[in-house]
Amino acid sequence: MPFVHKDAAGKILAVYTEAVDGGHEVAPDDPALKAFIQQNLPGAGAGNEWMESDLALARVIEDLIEVLIDKKLIMFTDFPAGAQKKLLDLRGLRKEFDLVEDLFGAGDDEAFDASSSDEGGLL
Repeated sequence: MPFVHKDAAGKILAVYTEAVDGGHEVAPDDPALKAFIQQNLPGAGAGNEWMESDLALARVIEDLIEVLIDKKLIMFTDFPAGAQKKLLDLRGLRKEFDLVEDLFGAGDDEAFDASSSDEGGLL
């Protein structure tokens, strides 16, 4: 939980990760805390661009590791145990997702087009 220092009017002046003298604990989703962070850290409230960028980069690195392993330029066992576990977990999740996508398709089923029905749909 974050800790904050407030002025006499209740405006947040500082935020801390640990308890400090004169500090008050607040909920992480406190509106005043969110406003303080957005005001003092430009880009903090800009949305998910950073997260999306990081996720995309993580996928690129994962694919790069797969290519390096396939070309035998690096051995899977060269990675620390924690990294091996994460890579195996990700590989398993990707296989599960691919299986579900193969079973149900991408949602663009050409065999059924409700707009071409004369009845206007089933419901």
